[in-house]
Amino acid sequence: MDAIKFVENDLSPVNKFPSFKSGDTVVVHYKIKEGSKERIQQFQGTVLQRKNSGANETFTVRKMSGNIGVERIFPIASPFIDKIDVVKHGRVKRARIYYLRDLTGKSARIKERRRTTEE
Repeated sequence: MDAIKFVENDLSPVNKFPSFKSGDTVVVHYKIKEGSKERIQQFQGTVLQRKNSGANETFTVRKMSGNIGVERIFPIASPFIDKIDVVKHGRVKRARIYYLRDLTGKSARIKERRRTTEE
């Protein structure tokens, strides 16, 4: 079992991204290949959760596209993630904010967390 953890944590490349948690609004710059071309697509939304740790860590981002909610799960160690920008730090009391799926309109807003020092 220790050999598996060694390979997962030490040999897998983990990119350095800014610290964020559930409730934060982030922009994920994701590389997309279309034939021989490659472009970067931005996915902006609210982080619903962060799961696992190390090379297996993933985070779920939810955005509203029209009136339809779209969720996407990103592995943190993915080579396709170019960068992550934190737009707003949200103030939530839970690590997994699935209740946001059922809310619409003004009730779906998340208050902003005030930061005294910049990270």
